[in-house]
Amino acid sequence: MALAAPVVIRHVESSRRGLASGAIFTGVGLGIAASGTLVPLMMRAGLAQTWFGLGAVALLLTAISWSGWPREQLAEFHQPSRPPSSPSDLVALYVEYGLNAIGLVPHMVFLVDFVARGLGRGLVTGAQYWVLFGIGAMLGPLAGGRVADRIGFASALRGAFVVQAGCVALLAFSESPISLSISSIVVGAMVPGVVPLVLGRMHELIPLDADQQRKAWGLCTTSFALGQATAAYGFAYIFAHTGGAYRILFALGAAALATALVTDLSMARLPTKRRRAGCE
Repeated sequence: MALAAPVVIRHVESSRRGLASGAIFTGVGLGIAASGTLVPLMMRAGLAQTWFGLGAVALLLTAISWSGWPREQLAEFHQPSRPPSSPSDLVALYVEYGLNAIGLVPHMVFLVDFVARGLGRGLVTGAQYWVLFGIGAMLGPLAGGRVADRIGFASALRGAFVVQAGCVALLAFSESPISLSISSIVVGAMVPGVVPLVLGRMHELIPLDADQQRKAWGLCTTSFALGQATAAYGFAYIFAHTGGAYRILFALGAAALATALVTDLSMARLPTKRRRAGCE
């Protein structure tokens, strides 16, 4: 997640980076779908055997992809000239990515339980919505990357914040099968789908400096991980102390995503010279 994309993307023309990064992160969706198939089968042999089996699969995939890393000199593609971005733009991106992670936690942690126990529809029905979530995860990165190639990463990322906020908030107000299906598919698509958008946006803010790109992407990944960890603990605490109020969690997730959108729009409206002056 932290190394593969920035290494490969530097070897791709800028006009195709959205599609290329989307293809890379489609693997996340494939992994979700594969885990839903492999883990139940492996569990028949026992928990320890399941962990060993997953380790063996990971080792096999590593061996297969070992020679796929770029070995040649970095190809120099024509880059459109743009003024260097201020550090505050990157800080805002880190914050937005962390908020995005917070907004995804209600679905990633509580969706199946919400359907199975919260709505009383059983584990089988809950698992069906998780399958829809996985289908969305397979489609999201490529779709998001393609959109970003057409309208730009900044616009695509803002659109992603809007769509995510709406679909997460949907479950705070509706429990119909249609709402659950739409929310599961779309949010599932955004879990890996937002990653190439943030990666592409980071490349726009740091267009040429490979070392800075690697550092910035590492900070992006750290921010996302911190957002997920903090929200997982925080939402579990809220869930336990509200008697299982799932809808509050979805509302809080939507609020985090809306805050990410407001942050991005606020930075876009802030004059560039003023941002640079504030960072000097």
